[in-house]
Amino acid sequence: MTFGFAPSSAASLSTSASAASTGRMLEPAEWAAAGIPLLRNPREVVSGLHARHQPGPSTAIVAVLDPDERLRASASFTRRAAPADGWQFRNALLSQLRRVIPHDLRRRTPVRTAVLLYCREGDARWTEEDGAWMWGLRDACTLHGLRCGAYITLTRDGWQVLGEGRGGRRPHASSAPEPFATAEAPPHLPRTGGVASEILRRAAAR
Repeated sequence: MTFGFAPSSAASLSTSASAASTGRMLEPAEWAAAGIPLLRNPREVVSGLHARHQPGPSTAIVAVLDPDERLRASASFTRRAAPADGWQFRNALLSQLRRVIPHDLRRRTPVRTAVLLYCREGDARWTEEDGAWMWGLRDACTLHGLRCGAYITLTRDGWQVLGEGRGGRRPHASSAPEPFATAEAPPHLPRTGGVASEILRRAAAR
């Protein structure tokens, strides 16, 4: 598994100093070793979230998926212009999760998974800002009783699931939403058949 690193600049040096001084970030190797569950169909998840939220630069989308990878809740927000800090990102993600879905802290084992899609400038290579988002996502999931899922970046080059090496060219940071992107799976059809079943089957096929 190979990771690239973005070139340094004054802004990235400021970000680096903030994140490194607090330790609230995860390196690519740490993230890859954390046992993050793989998405069965990452392109479908990315396309669905992109169509639903239409993110611009500095927009984060946190989504909760059930065990069948169906979307149960999602929220988007714009990152404030401030040095990257995993603790601040954790608080922002946790606030959004509390707003859109009840916690699962009473469960012994998490059954739902939270994933994070972040639209940003630059290319798809890992940055320390990404490391701070990873730390924030992992901690927010722990505090909300969820499994920590994939961290996905959306840039001008396309989308990339960091730590997995999977990605694609569309959607990308400037693309229009795809007309048939599936934000949610179609409803389960009843087993009993009949007219109602036929109507649901036709609706799901559209």
